[in-house]
Amino acid sequence: MNKRNKIIFIIVKVLFTIIIMIGTVMYFTNHELVASRIANLGYPTYIIYPLGILKLLGLMTIWISKSVVLKEWAYSGLLFVLVLGVSAHVSIQDNEYLPALMGLIFGLISYVFHRKEQNIKVVLAT
Repeated sequence: MNKRNKIIFIIVKVLFTIIIMIGTVMYFTNHELVASRIANLGYPTYIIYPLGILKLLGLMTIWISKSVVLKEWAYSGLLFVLVLGVSAHVSIQDNEYLPALMGLIFGLISYVFHRKEQNIKVVLAT
């Protein structure tokens, strides 16, 4: 991976991490607000703490792990959560989908650059 792509990869990965961390910190510091929003989206509130822990583990895996397979699973789990977040906000029409959409975009870009870094061909559509 050339220097320009490496810089883009790091910047996008940092932005992806910031977006995920902002939401995750809210899970633990402002539980009442998060619980009301999650309930409005139609999800049970008991998923807040486990989801927060899994998001933190996913980010740690993306940044620290040497295992390509674990990073693939971490990206897929975080992107799956973001897809569900965007679709839940769009379905109830509360116009609060933008942070999840930004996270999804940054996550996808980060994933593509992760694949380039590993010299793995990226197949987006067949």
